[in-house]
Amino acid sequence: LGLPTIPLLSNIWIHFGLATLALLIPGRSLLVDGGRSLAQGMPNMNTLVGLGTVSAYLASCFALFVPSLGWECFFDEPVMLLGFILLGRTLEGKARNRASAALEKLVMLQPPIARLIGKQSNSETIEIPVEQLKSGEWLRVLPGEKIPVDGTVITGETTVDESMLTGESVAVVKTTSDVVRAGTINQSGVITIEVTGIGQDTALAKIINLVEAAQTRKAPVQQLADTIAGYFAYGVMAIATITFLFWYFVGTNLWDSVLTSDLHSLNMPMTEMAEISVTTSPLLLSLKLAIAVLVIACPCALGLATPTAILVGTSIGAESGILIKGGDVLERVQQLNTVVFDKTGTLTIGQPQVTECIPVSELTAQQLLQIAASIESGSNHPLARAIRTAAQLQDLALLDTSDFVTVIGQGMSGMVAGQPAYLGNRQWLLNHGIEINQQQEDQALSLAKSGKTVIYLAYQGILQGLIAIEDSLRPDAVATVQQLQSLNLNTVLLTGDRPEVAQAIAHKLKITQVFSEVKPEKKAQLIQSLQQDNQIVAMVGDGINDAPALAQADVGISLQGGTDVAIATADIVLMQNQLQDVIKALELSHATVNKIKQNLVWASAYNVLAIPIAAGVLLPQYGVLLSPVLAAVAMASSSLIVVTNSLLLNKLGDRNNNNNKFSITKC
Repeated sequence: LGLPTIPLLSNIWIHFGLATLALLIPGRSLLVDGGRSLAQGMPNMNTLVGLGTVSAYLASCFALFVPSLGWECFFDEPVMLLGFILLGRTLEGKARNRASAALEKLVMLQPPIARLIGKQSNSETIEIPVEQLKSGEWLRVLPGEKIPVDGTVITGETTVDESMLTGESVAVVKTTSDVVRAGTINQSGVITIEVTGIGQDTALAKIINLVEAAQTRKAPVQQLADTIAGYFAYGVMAIATITFLFWYFVGTNLWDSVLTSDLHSLNMPMTEMAEISVTTSPLLLSLKLAIAVLVIACPCALGLATPTAILVGTSIGAESGILIKGGDVLERVQQLNTVVFDKTGTLTIGQPQVTECIPVSELTAQQLLQIAASIESGSNHPLARAIRTAAQLQDLALLDTSDFVTVIGQGMSGMVAGQPAYLGNRQWLLNHGIEINQQQEDQALSLAKSGKTVIYLAYQGILQGLIAIEDSLRPDAVATVQQLQSLNLNTVLLTGDRPEVAQAIAHKLKITQVFSEVKPEKKAQLIQSLQQDNQIVAMVGDGINDAPALAQADVGISLQGGTDVAIATADIVLMQNQLQDVIKALELSHATVNKIKQNLVWASAYNVLAIPIAAGVLLPQYGVLLSPVLAAVAMASSSLIVVTNSLLLNKLGDRNNNNNKFSITKC
């Protein structure tokens, strides 16, 4: 039978076993998909990989089981090819499986239990699952609880933290007839609400649907590569077929004439490439050349061109605190011309801070802050926390305070060190007979125009001073925006905050295009309108309210300090929570895509040069025959060049680690 006499436990049998397992187990889905695509007339990259691996495997099996052919085995080639391809695809797709978990966290914002009451005074409270609620029913919501559904306030007054939906850092006053949303937090008062929206009708559910819809609309970047690979697959199969037919029916005669001449006059190198047995039959010679074409054209270099560069680029990004979720993200970054910024928590710190204490009478700034902190000692309002924090930083002790009175949306009063004190807005003080002159009005107006919240403090019957509170810009916000503008990128401010605050922030950053008081569902629509205006948009945000816009944008960028949903929805996550890393992410994306392009150029040039040699173009004149073994070596060498070129990206990472700074010259 001509079976080989190789011992059962020799290396070649181990190689055969490993290659067989590689094709049957990890490579099975890839080969099945490639074969199915070929059968449907739409070959893709998997078809190319299947052609290379199967042809190399079958040729090696012939060499193993029919040693009289004189071929050599190269079982390591299909194993290596499958390993590289599957590793690259695994790493590239790993980060994409987190979106479903993020959406589950959005759903968890809605509490599972609601306090149902009757539509009468003194009605008993019944706790029931939220999904059993019906429109028109009344619920009671206590301070500190999440509002379970969308509704309208029937009785009570409170402040509600809506930052997860609107981006507004300051709590919103809610009184009778005001609308409240599911997932927002009731801060200060007991309220009764009438259910108006449940299930998929809530604002929170609509945000979840927007995120899902925007994510599914994104076309995979691999589609173009698969299309090109399909044409390439047809070309390779055609060339291999033509090679076999030519050498079997025509070319063998040419080879016979060469063999009858003086072989030494050809000066053939005594290598495996030129060492051909004169007993080689036309069938075996033709088959060997056809297989060599399939093996050398195996798209290992083409398949590695993208994933190796992405692997190195994303690894460098991770070391620098930048998480980039795939090659499609890198490609879209190359095309950006507009960067849209959320305000609260993105351009700003996200925590209101006292910026000025301005005395207008006999008290000092420290005394103003001390009295204000004493009055606010019993409040959990964000502005109250900002005042108390400022007092703590200056080691100011709280004064004895009694007789607290709080009017939601206006202010607080109390007896501080035995004297009446009033802290709140302008109208609050006027209601208590406190006079405010024109100069003081002008000071307050100037602070308000700069985007600050102004609080008036009256003590001992007169206005003593003004306290300005602001959500301060991040330290690197101005430099980041200016650098983006220097790269000819259009910068846009998008926020749910008040117009005067948005304009003040935009003025500091020199951003001319501003959209304020934008609701979460409108943010995604605004991004879409920019895209319809032929703009390639990056959205930089951090909150749940930004998630639809992050998903809708061509590139979503989130800060690590943001919510889990924003992080999972975004394409790029800045792990160090530094806005300046937006610039680093741009440069890293540009450098990685450039490497991908270089790799693809080399992979294409390799095939243009190698396929004709494998087809035997040099055989009649020079006696050069590229055997399947050397074809596999050539293929492996091309892959090594691609991998080495991708590793050169590490120079960028080294420069970043040394200088803690990327440099980018154009976008």
